[in-house]
Formats: sequence, C-alpha cells, structure tokens
Amino acid sequence: MSLPDLELLVGSYTATGGGTATGISHVSGGAAGTAAVIDDPSFLAVEGDRVYAVSETLDGHVSAFRFAGGSLEHLWDAPSGGAAPCHVRVDASGTIIVTNYVSGTVTVVSLTAAEAIVAQVPVPGAHGSADRTVLPASAIATAALPPVTGPVADRQDGPHAHQSIATPDGTMIVADLGGDALHEFRVTDAPSIDLVRVHRLAPGVGPRHMAWFDGDLLVAGELDGSVHRLRRDASGALVTIATVPTFDGPVGESLLSHIDVDEAGRVLVAVRGRDLIVVLDASGGGLTLVGSASCGGVWPRHFARVPGSVLVANQMSDAIAVLPLGDDGVPGEAVAQIAVGTPTCVIPLGRSAAA
Repeated sequence: MSLPDLELLVGSYTATGGGTATGISHVSGGAAGTAAVIDDPSFLAVEGDRVYAVSETLDGHVSAFRFAGGSLEHLWDAPSGGAAPCHVRVDASGTIIVTNYVSGTVTVVSLTAAEAIVAQVPVPGAHGSADRTVLPASAIATAALPPVTGPVADRQDGPHAHQSIATPDGTMIVADLGGDALHEFRVTDAPSIDLVRVHRLAPGVGPRHMAWFDGDLLVAGELDGSVHRLRRDASGALVTIATVPTFDGPVGESLLSHIDVDEAGRVLVAVRGRDLIVVLDASGGGLTLVGSASCGGVWPRHFARVPGSVLVANQMSDAIAVLPLGDDGVPGEAVAQIAVGTPTCVIPLGRSAAA
C-alpha cells in the first residue's frame, strides 16, 4: 500500500499529558491534520462511522464521534469509571469496554442507550462545546479489578488495567499489569459486568496487550520482556504453555507494548527502550523467535498492519513509521515517516480498533 493511499486516525498525547498533539489526527495522502480537539486521546476504537476515544486523564472519560469526510462530529461523553483510561474497544454485547490504568477499573458503556441519546439530542459542534451530551449513569457500569499486587514495586503497587480482549467463549479478559493477572468478566448490554475468574501469571510478567491465535492467548509481558502463550485446561483456567524472551540481556527499561498476530501465526510485538519490532512464529503450536528489526523511530507505543507494511506509532519521534514486511514477516527499514505529534495509537480506516 502506497503512502498516498493510506487513510488513518491517530491517537496521541496532548499538552495535558506532556505531548505535542492537539487531539485526534486524521492522516490522508501522507499528511496529518487535527480531526477533533480532545485531551490525551491515547487510544481509539473504530466501528463503521463511529469513533470512540479515551481521554487518558485522572478524571478520565470516553467520547464518541461520527466520522465523515475526514472530520469528526462529537456525539457524546461518558465517564470512564476511573483514572487514566488507556484502552477502548467495541464488544459484541453492544457495548464499549474501557480499561482504566491508574485506578485498576474496567467500565462498560451501553451503545444502545448512547445511540438513543444521540437520536434524541443532535449534537453539532466540536468536542468540549457547551452543547455536548453526557450519557446517563444507567448506561454505564464499572467494576474494580481484584486487589492483586506484583513484585515490581514502582509498577505493581496495585491493579492496573491495561487492555481488554473478547474471548471465543463470549466473555472478556482484562490484562492487569499491576497484579500479574488476567481477569475474566462476563458483560451484558444492560449494562453489567461480572467477574468470572482470575488467571494468575508468573510474578513480574506485567501483562499489557493480548491477541488470540488458534484458540490460545498470546500475552505481551511489559515488565519481563517476554511473550507468553496460554491455553485453557479442562477446568477453564488459562495455563502458560510457552514463554519466549524477545531480546537478549537484562530487561531494564525495555518495555513491551502492543502485540498482534496474523492468520499464518506470525506474531509482531513492539519493544520500547530497544526500539524494535520483534517477530515470532506461533503456527506450530508453540512459540519461536524469528527475528527483529528497528521500529523506525523511538518508543514504539502501538502499530497496525496494512497490506505489505506495518505502521508504527513511535511516540517519542512524533511520527508514524512505514515499514515494509518481508516474506518471513520481519519488517525492513522505514520507507516513509508521517509526521504526527506524540502518536500512541494508529488505526487504518476500514479495520476495527478492537485489537
């Protein structure tokens, strides 16, 4: 895919969070412009013409927009149910799921109720205007993660919800970086959120992002620098069957961020600090290291695949790097840089942001 053909939405940090962006960016023809002014929209989810964005602030909230013609029309706001929301996705239950990092909570927002509000009260204008619609409390449910801690004192003082992912069984898993645990919940569109069970990981893993492949769950350990493959046993527990370090030497400040896997089992995971995209193979039922390449910048926070390339949001480079993918799945050197302030999430339009 050539640069002029790319159309993207990019989440970023703004001045509120020490970043350089002014809100959500729209990229078209290789150039970026602000599509919506919002504080710290660090993660986005796209479903049809709807765009959902967190504001990763201490009084966090989530906002909905309608995308049309390269611009975003603000629809509604809802409290995120905690501090520093860092991930949002659309769930098959007819809700959106928001994870709040600092407070260790997960929130469900009913899209059915949200669309009813939008239909009753048209909301023109930009985000933050006086006529914005705030959802009623009955459309929102929040659950706190169980108070589990880990051995890394400055990062695991309590639960820290980092991402949610739907399971093949109709539940969802929430990665708890602070507690070295995966919390499984059942969600309804009432909305309600009920804890099903807690899956424990080894101390110091620090689970961040996850992806499913062939019925197994792949987990990026932010704090231990490894990718873990988990499989359900007869009791329903997720058990680690393979663990692969993504680099040699001490972990230090080398922190894994996003992970993704394609249909062939080629796994990509980003490593901040070492500024790498690492490739693993999950196709044989285990997990093996294939190789690694430069991320094309500094501090790869998130990435997305497009045909023939991977787009890397390099947070500290103020750019999205375009890396060609080789036949073995290992990226080559960057062929282009798209200037975007402090990018933290990149979404090619036409695909879901749930991953």
